[in-house]
Amino acid sequence: MKAFFISRIRSFGYAFKGWWHVIKTQQNAWIHAVFSVLVVLMAAWLGLPARDWAVLILTITVVWAAEFINTAIEAVLDLASPDIHPLAGVGKDVGAAAVLIAALASILVGLLILGPPLWAKLTALLN
Repeated sequence: MKAFFISRIRSFGYAFKGWWHVIKTQQNAWIHAVFSVLVVLMAAWLGLPARDWAVLILTITVVWAAEFINTAIEAVLDLASPDIHPLAGVGKDVGAAAVLIAALASILVGLLILGPPLWAKLTALLN
């Protein structure tokens, strides 16, 4: 049983090492981080209900997961194909497209969830 817990702790260490690698090396991760924080702060300011929070958290998580998977794909392709290869380029492009799709969908979700209460709050503040 002790070995099980030690291996789980080690697994968390590897996961955090990967997380830190993405933060250190991927410029888009900083963009995701800024917008994630802004969305969370705005949701808190607007006092959104729990269901809206759940959707926003899930949406933010999907974008981050796509970025992490894309980074993993790029690393594996760089290892497997250090020379330029058309199929390696396709793999990288498709991974980047997955992040783009997740990011665009998150913008739509954000507008749908944050837009109406933000509009109402700004209207009330200006009147």
